[in-house]
Amino acid sequence: MDPLELFHQWFARARAVDRSLLPEPTAMALATTDSDGRPGVRMVLLKDADARGFVFYTNTESRKGRELLANPHAALCFHWQPLELQIRIEGDAVRVSDAEADEYFATRPRVSQLGAWASAQSRAMAQDEDLEERLHEMERRFEGAPVPRPAYWSGYRVSPVLLEFWRNRPFRLHDRQLFERTGDGWRVSRLYP
Repeated sequence: MDPLELFHQWFARARAVDRSLLPEPTAMALATTDSDGRPGVRMVLLKDADARGFVFYTNTESRKGRELLANPHAALCFHWQPLELQIRIEGDAVRVSDAEADEYFATRPRVSQLGAWASAQSRAMAQDEDLEERLHEMERRFEGAPVPRPAYWSGYRVSPVLLEFWRNRPFRLHDRQLFERTGDGWRVSRLYP
């Protein structure tokens, strides 16, 4: 089986779970490392997944953006507790095209678009009110006009070289299926739990 097909099957199951049990099925942990190899992890939202990879969007000047510039390799992890399923993904991260970023940015709520301009993501604020003040400044700046995508705001596509599908089983005898990219195909193996 193609691992992307399996991903989409499991993802469809996660999206079908009642939101009171699984509020955000697109949430995934993103791990990156800085130029010294120190890791950082945070939650981001999956915005697209196809044969090319898994896409999320961010300020490219944020910590994660700077880390991906220094080391363009990343790991993702989906954990859908109500289904007792987890998917780990490792791969190379590349920026999406400007056209893709523009297209997605245009679908965001206006306040989110303005927030992309207002937030100096991952940098220290002098006062708690700084973000609110910058947001009001952006509202005035773009009043009555469409909000363009900032040049420093884009998406990253993690092109997988490894996917691991984990399914809980009783007595910690978990089912682990590993897909590793080999040229144009995938080598499939089972892992001990």
